[in-house]
Amino acid sequence: MNPLPVVFKGLPRGLCRRWPFVFSLILAAWPGIGSAAEPRLSLNQAIAQAIDQAPIIQARDARIVATSEDVARAAALPDPMLVFGVQNLPIAGADAFSLDDEPMTMRRIGVTQVLPSRSKRAARRESALAVQSQAEVTRLASVLEVKRAVASAWIAWWAATREMSLLEELREQSQLAQAAAKARLAGGSGSASDALAARALELALDNRIDDARAAIAQARAGLSRWLVDDVPIKPAAAPDFSQLPRAQSELLDRLDQQGPLLVWDAREASADAALAMANAEKRSDWSISTGFARRGGDASNVIWLEVGVGLPLFSANRQDRGINARRSDLQSIRSAREDARRAQEESVRGTLARWSAQGRKAVRFRDSILPLDHDRSATALAAHSGGAGLRDWLDAQRDEISARIDYARLLADWGQSWAELAFLLPDEAAR
Repeated sequence: MNPLPVVFKGLPRGLCRRWPFVFSLILAAWPGIGSAAEPRLSLNQAIAQAIDQAPIIQARDARIVATSEDVARAAALPDPMLVFGVQNLPIAGADAFSLDDEPMTMRRIGVTQVLPSRSKRAARRESALAVQSQAEVTRLASVLEVKRAVASAWIAWWAATREMSLLEELREQSQLAQAAAKARLAGGSGSASDALAARALELALDNRIDDARAAIAQARAGLSRWLVDDVPIKPAAAPDFSQLPRAQSELLDRLDQQGPLLVWDAREASADAALAMANAEKRSDWSISTGFARRGGDASNVIWLEVGVGLPLFSANRQDRGINARRSDLQSIRSAREDARRAQEESVRGTLARWSAQGRKAVRFRDSILPLDHDRSATALAAHSGGAGLRDWLDAQRDEISARIDYARLLADWGQSWAELAFLLPDEAAR
């Protein structure tokens, strides 16, 4: 015997026997109880998880560590070189190949240190710093790309869920129409074609719902690419697509700080450093060598010291050509940057225009088109219950199904446009 729960003590016994049914009604009437344990995933939560787990971000972090190591050694002197050998070794006569008989024969050992010019070392450091800066902004750009990709997948998931919800709201009316058509047919006042048409439209609605369910599964699979944990069954509420995190004027004024253009400052700095290095090639490198020499016979041992200096005597065909090449590289990067900036401005303006138009259409659907279609269907169904034909309701229901699908897909497109604009600029805390 199953005891009744304590919460139902004191209720009429007939009602207590049906407590599971009553409890289900309470859950349905009080959404907070039924949904409290159901996990939901918000857009911000999905983005935070993806940024923390994305392999591409980890790769960018490793690249930054590598470039910082290169900066630390960029201006260092080359390693010294150990030199050793034999000098003035006779190859003929009684002392041929003797290391000890000829006083002029010396066995030498020493160290040579090359001393690049200060300008070359400074240019190498600037070049390494530019590479490090490029790695840092590349990471920042990758963070924005991951945010946009996750937002795109999450919005596709949310919109597909919204589409299925909008379509499932029509099931009750479709079932009522089918029941009414059957009842009229049984009573002799209806037609078989109306009953069949109502059933066919219900099946068409089921097909549309299955399409939405498949879109949900596909979108969840796309989102799972970025998340280690399983994607919940349902998303949380969507952000307000009518409000951008940044003002439109700010997006247009800060083009150079947007993700697609972030890397250009570092590229230009790298080209500047390469030009400085090419100019530094005209400066002479020095070297210093010192060591100990042991002489043959009774001759005294000696030490030696040598100083070397580079002689860039033919700079017109060597260093000058390198300078001209690096200067052309710098001009190429500046021109390409300007082209990329113009393309980015065009893209932002176009996306802003599309986002604005989609927002107006979404409001029109929500406030006018959907309510009108619903009222039309309800009126046609009421008229059918009063004896009118089913054709008006069938047409109205088809239009309402189509309108709801169009609205859900418009929300998806609007959300995608919003995501493209929302994640153009990095967070100030991330810079």
